[in-house]
Amino acid sequence: MVKRLLHTRYRVSDLEKTVHFYKDVLGLEETRRSQSGRGSQLVFFKAPGSEEEIEICKYDASGPVQVGPDLTHLAFEVEDMDAFAKHASALGYPLSDGPHTTSSGSVIAFVDAPEGYEVELIQHAK
Repeated sequence: MVKRLLHTRYRVSDLEKTVHFYKDVLGLEETRRSQSGRGSQLVFFKAPGSEEEIEICKYDASGPVQVGPDLTHLAFEVEDMDAFAKHASALGYPLSDGPHTTSSGSVIAFVDAPEGYEVELIQHAK
């Protein structure tokens, strides 16, 4: 039986641009780097307060990375959507959708990561 979720993997073409996004735009902690037995370059990240990791993988032998619209996304809680939006925009990553207030009073928005992956930001209602 499954015990817990350990990580989710996203494959990318530009590893360092993606690492910059996860570290500097989202503020995630890089936990480790390694190379797999088949030659994949791997970088793992963790969000504050989370145990699960995100694995960013560069493996050119798999061919080009093609991310379709609405294929997948990661969602992160933010404390202050306006502050996040200003920070991300200053680093070249403006919000791609939102912010929108939900019926419960939470605020949601999206930002596009390198390679076209979508990241959802949620500021829970107070």
